[in-house]
Amino acid sequence: MYAAAPFVPRPRRRTLAAVVALLAALLLASCASTDEGPLWQPGTGGGEGAPVESAAPEVKKISLSATGDIVMAMAPDRLPPNNGKGFFNSVKKALAADLVMGNLEEPLTVDTGAGKCGANSTRCFQFRAPPEYAAHLADAGFDLLNQANNHGYDFGPKGYENTQKALEEHGLEHTGAPDQITVVEVKGVKVAVAGFSSYQWSNSLTDIPAAKKVIKKAAGQADIVVVQVHMGAEGSEMTRVRPGTEMFLGENRGDPIKFSRAMIDAGADLIVGHGPHVLRGMEFYKGRLIAYSLGNFAGGGNSLSNNGRLGWGGVLKVSLEADGTWAGGSFTSTYMDGARKPTIDPDDRGLGLLRDLTELDFAETGARFTDSGKISPPDAD
Repeated sequence: MYAAAPFVPRPRRRTLAAVVALLAALLLASCASTDEGPLWQPGTGGGEGAPVESAAPEVKKISLSATGDIVMAMAPDRLPPNNGKGFFNSVKKALAADLVMGNLEEPLTVDTGAGKCGANSTRCFQFRAPPEYAAHLADAGFDLLNQANNHGYDFGPKGYENTQKALEEHGLEHTGAPDQITVVEVKGVKVAVAGFSSYQWSNSLTDIPAAKKVIKKAAGQADIVVVQVHMGAEGSEMTRVRPGTEMFLGENRGDPIKFSRAMIDAGADLIVGHGPHVLRGMEFYKGRLIAYSLGNFAGGGNSLSNNGRLGWGGVLKVSLEADGTWAGGSFTSTYMDGARKPTIDPDDRGLGLLRDLTELDFAETGARFTDSGKISPPDAD
């Protein structure tokens, strides 16, 4: 249970200079017209006209959507029906936003000969989908995929590079490499996205001072900063968020609360978490949303278990103003069907679990959810 952090308004980033210039221009105009009286616009009322009223500037808002873990296939022989065509059809409408993001939990590559699992390996999982499966992601409406996770290097550096090439060939952005800050422009608003995990092929989740430097740099390049982070221990029982470092199979999977709040302190506006393969609660910190885990979204080729809560995920959608200020959000429940394709869940099992977990772990700071999945900060009650 956590006490709510005080809301600290942030100055607009790239728009601050424009605001200062506008104020200066208005001040000069006011001084110049002091001796001449108000300006009038010709009208029909006796030739006297009517005062000119300046309209208030429109506040720019953009929508962003995000998912948890995505695996489309386990090549070469465990491929989804119809070779993946229409894989995301059930969720395309729910995904639709100005910027659609997902956590790509596998390389898109041919077999590079550098698979991480040996011939006699047990409890070792390596994923890959054919490079042409990038077309399925584009067809679903994705704009940007995160590679900062434990499967990004399943087929070595060449597999990682092949994934980037496949995404780029289909007009998709990617993020997650060390020091990589991906900046995209959405409706005139610049959004920076950086991916973090506990692995050497990504920005470090465990080195918080270094991570803060990445976010501060990103805040200087864009209006809005989004963190994609693969954090926390895995498994069907790992739904709770508690203070402290989480370990899994001897690996340091970070301190999710400490990391997420530090990134917001450094300038991040939205934290999108994944990794435990189950949903976790959401909280607001200094007016910014932290989604600790969005769970499993897709597990083609029977790569991910859909047993119970392991099969539940969802689409997080948020609206932010151009300076990152919260402007609304929603959560749409999904589940993985028999073919492990993401499917809208009419029973809203994910939303129900998410609400319960949030109340348990973040009684004071937790997000509030309506029955339809709308999200609001706790101070909006």
